[in-house]
Amino acid sequence: MLDHRVPVLPPIIGRQSETESLHACLEAGRHVLLEGPVGVGKTALAAAICRTLGRGFVRVDGDGRYTEARLVGTFDPPAVLASGYRPEHFLAGPLVRAMREGAVLFVNELNRMPEGVQNVLLPAMDEGRVVVPQLGEVTASAGFTVIATQNPAEFVATAALSEALLDRFELVRLDYQSEAEEIAIVVQDARCAPSLAVVAQAVALTRATRTDPRFRRGASVRAAIAISDIAARLHDDVARAATLALPTRVELMDPTGTALGEVLADLKKKLAATRPT
Repeated sequence: MLDHRVPVLPPIIGRQSETESLHACLEAGRHVLLEGPVGVGKTALAAAICRTLGRGFVRVDGDGRYTEARLVGTFDPPAVLASGYRPEHFLAGPLVRAMREGAVLFVNELNRMPEGVQNVLLPAMDEGRVVVPQLGEVTASAGFTVIATQNPAEFVATAALSEALLDRFELVRLDYQSEAEEIAIVVQDARCAPSLAVVAQAVALTRATRTDPRFRRGASVRAAIAISDIAARLHDDVARAATLALPTRVELMDPTGTALGEVLADLKKKLAATRPT
C-alpha cells in the first residue's frame, strides 16, 4: 500500500513568494503545476505546504511506462475469479485513494507520463469524478487537489502537457535560488557536517556548471550537498569530491571533447582566482 502521509522535511529556506502562491491556490481549491529544473525543491515545497495545511499526500512518480490502471486502480484477479467484480475486490490506485480521502494527489514529473494517463486526470480535476469500469463512478471528497511538477521542456524525456490539462492548473514557477540560500540549504541538508569553506566551494562550483557554456545541463544544489558530504570524508578535497558527484548530474555540450575532469579543474581555478583573499 502506498504511504500517503506527508513526509517530514526540513524547513524551506527562501521560497517565501512561491510558498505564499502555492498556499493561496490550495486554499482556493485550485490544482497547481510546479515548474522548474531538477533539484530546485518542488517536491519539498509541496510536501511542506500539505503538512502545514494538514492535508493527506498521495505521491506518484512520472514514468513513461506508467499505466492508467496503476493510476486509477484494478480489481484483484483471484478474487474476481472466485466471486466476480465486487467493490471489496477493487484495489484503489493513488488517484482513487486521494479522491476518496480528500487528499492531495502529488504527481512528480507529470510531463513524463503517457498521454493516456494524463487524460485520466481531466474528469477528476474538472468535475471531481472518475468512472471506473465494473466499479462505477468515484466522486472526490472535499479537499481533493492535484499538485503536479514538471521540468522545463528542454529536459530529456519530457513532453508538453496538453492544452486541456494545462487549463486545469495554476502555475507556480521555481528557479535556482541565490548563492547565500543555496549555502544555507547545503548546511542544513548535508549529512557529514562539512566546514563552511567546503560548502561555499561546492556551491560555487555547482553554480558555475549552470552558466559555463561548456555545459548543456548544469547541476542543482543537490549536487553541492553531495560534493560537500564527500569532501568532508576526503580531507576537504572538493575537487576530488566533484569528480565523484557531478558526472551523473551534468551534461557537457561536447561529451566527446574535453573530459569532464579537465573542465571541472579549469572551473575550480577560475573560481579560486576570483575568490577574495
